[in-house]
Amino acid sequence: MLDSSDMITGDAGPSAAIVLVHSFRLDRPADQVRSARFRATAHGVYEARVNGRPVSDAVLSPGWSAYEWRLPVSDDPVEHLLAEENIIEVLLGNGWWRGGLGFEGMDLDYGSELGFIGELEVVYADGRVQLVTTGDGWSGRISDTVENSLYDGQCIDARQRGTPDAVPVRRLDVDRGRFVPQTGSAVTRHEILKPSRITSSPSGATLVDFGQNLVGWVRIRARGPAGTRIVLRHAEALSGGTLATRPLRSARATDTFVLSGGDDEFEPTLTFHGFRFVEVTGYPGELTADDLEAVVVHSDLRRTGRFSCSSELVNRLVENSVWSQKGNFLSLPTDCPQRDERLGWTGDIAVYAPTACFQFDVADFLHGWLLDLNAETRHNEAGAVPAVVPDILKYAPTSEPASPVQGMGPTAVWGDAAVWVPQALWQAYGDRDRLAEHYPGMVLHLESVVAKLSGTGLWDQGFQWGDWLDPDAPPDRPGAAKADPGVVATACLVRSAAFTAEAAEALGHAEDARRWADLAERTKAAFLRHYVDPDGRVRSDCATVYALAICFGLLDGHRRRAAGERLAEIVRAHDHRVTTGFAGTPYVTWALSETGHVEDAYRLLLQTRCPSWLYPVTMGATTIWERWDSMLPDGTVNPGEMTSFNHYALGAVADWLYQVVAGIRPAEPGYARVRLAPTPGPGLEWADAALDTPRGTVECRWERRDTRIHVTAVVPDGTEAEVILMDGSVHLVSGGSHEFTYLEERR
Repeated sequence: MLDSSDMITGDAGPSAAIVLVHSFRLDRPADQVRSARFRATAHGVYEARVNGRPVSDAVLSPGWSAYEWRLPVSDDPVEHLLAEENIIEVLLGNGWWRGGLGFEGMDLDYGSELGFIGELEVVYADGRVQLVTTGDGWSGRISDTVENSLYDGQCIDARQRGTPDAVPVRRLDVDRGRFVPQTGSAVTRHEILKPSRITSSPSGATLVDFGQNLVGWVRIRARGPAGTRIVLRHAEALSGGTLATRPLRSARATDTFVLSGGDDEFEPTLTFHGFRFVEVTGYPGELTADDLEAVVVHSDLRRTGRFSCSSELVNRLVENSVWSQKGNFLSLPTDCPQRDERLGWTGDIAVYAPTACFQFDVADFLHGWLLDLNAETRHNEAGAVPAVVPDILKYAPTSEPASPVQGMGPTAVWGDAAVWVPQALWQAYGDRDRLAEHYPGMVLHLESVVAKLSGTGLWDQGFQWGDWLDPDAPPDRPGAAKADPGVVATACLVRSAAFTAEAAEALGHAEDARRWADLAERTKAAFLRHYVDPDGRVRSDCATVYALAICFGLLDGHRRRAAGERLAEIVRAHDHRVTTGFAGTPYVTWALSETGHVEDAYRLLLQTRCPSWLYPVTMGATTIWERWDSMLPDGTVNPGEMTSFNHYALGAVADWLYQVVAGIRPAEPGYARVRLAPTPGPGLEWADAALDTPRGTVECRWERRDTRIHVTAVVPDGTEAEVILMDGSVHLVSGGSHEFTYLEERR
């Protein structure tokens, strides 16, 4: 793979993008070409063209990976692009490699020089192979992109187009052992959105509302005097009628376009923004909806699941979860797509992975990220799963207060991503080979935790994120949660050890399976001994600790029933408003419904007062917010430093909608067998969901008609399903459509 090629670069300064160029002639007539493959990767991001046409639909290639150990190589067919005389042109920009990444002024880069390496392999009908590689014979020129930054934006000067300003091209050393086939999905363009409104801000600037918080960029057309500068500033929300840019922190999120004097079209493909609103200044003449459009960009994922119900607010909540997943599944699962961060925080995807697996086919996407996680963990100086993957934060100077996660050791939820994400993939897809690839990372995590346990057997030492962003925490202290961090961490360890034992058993590692099952049992016993009263009261007595204890299997018999009752009491005492943060939110409705409190779970879901899942929807949200009150009821932005309007973690409640409300669950990994257990509740008259599984499409619908519940279940041919109804009846069915009706019990 790229064995005959050299990595090359050209020096155009730290801001500008360059174009690398090579001309070649085919050894045979073009009609004798049997196949042609273009393979490439880069330090930076690249777009390759052959004879003026792109080699693929991908943008921002090769994406972001753990560059030090894994540099993905794309492999695209290009025989349809070839002629007898050919020109290869490669636009090379900063991307994540020289991205000034991090937050609070970290300004972290992987390297100071960009680089590109590629080869074009042509196979002729007679079997002869022609190889065109990077190295000698390549030239370079300055592109029309004079500035490019993921956080700050892109400046394109149309007057530079076609200029012959040459830059010298030279070779770079590169470790070929890092090259790996591209596993994750390429980043591509998706929806094109036209403006829903064009208005003016109080200062007189033009404001464009695209009606949807999205990730991507704006494509714009203009004609005006040469040198005219059009400036586009992006934001997710308005405050006081102007762009709310404070949540962006130091990210400028600004694109600048300089006109040539003719008809110009600009598309800033070397950056991306999270935005709904754009402020446009300098546009010559009146800006209309025909002059610009938003281009939605994310990794190329196939939609697999759908959900709808009788509540339009809930339907919008689900769509918000879908849009947040799209926006944050751009090369890797990030926390947010707009401010000076956009990092692969492990805690977010740890709790969201089951939801992600229902909404899209993320098998390849998350597999590639887990390979990065394993590599980063093996090389982590603290011997633990990093808080972010790829771990750019390891390059932050230790003297800076802005690097709190460096060398911190293992953490619950965040570190548990090494186990919980493979668990979600195993349940969704049942791929044993990939489970085997993920297993070493699971072991590394558990071993790092075991080394930190106290003499009591509890995970109650060291830093913990805990129930991050508890709604009762002050805006400037997001970690000040009600839940005891030791309770949260120890509960998480039981879950991780138990699944690692299950994985070891599935992979034939019998001794490992016993080891991890023993760890789960010992930790559970320590949890019960130190944290749970005989009457089921759990230390810190808040919704999160009960939700985790119930869902992670730490309580049995009367203590489980008592914990369910206590959880319901807490939920009712807060008038069915959410009281949980990152750790507890994905599980609180599960814990309620699994302990017989379905009505409370529904009332918690359907609450519209803040904090609640539907409060943002009533405020016009089109994605999931980072905070329950990212926007306050008076329309002002939350004063906390972390106030993203596109963070999918709290949208993990959608998993409960899919698996409990609609009732579609895997009875065996990969849906080899299916469990359909729809759970009607007050406030909804019907719910309907479908999922494309590895065995075919599964559907489940329930509808309330007077005093009866009507259920329709559709099972793929060759698959068995267990249908469990709320009247206690159980039905075993196989492929086809099946109808059931039962009398609803009135409470």
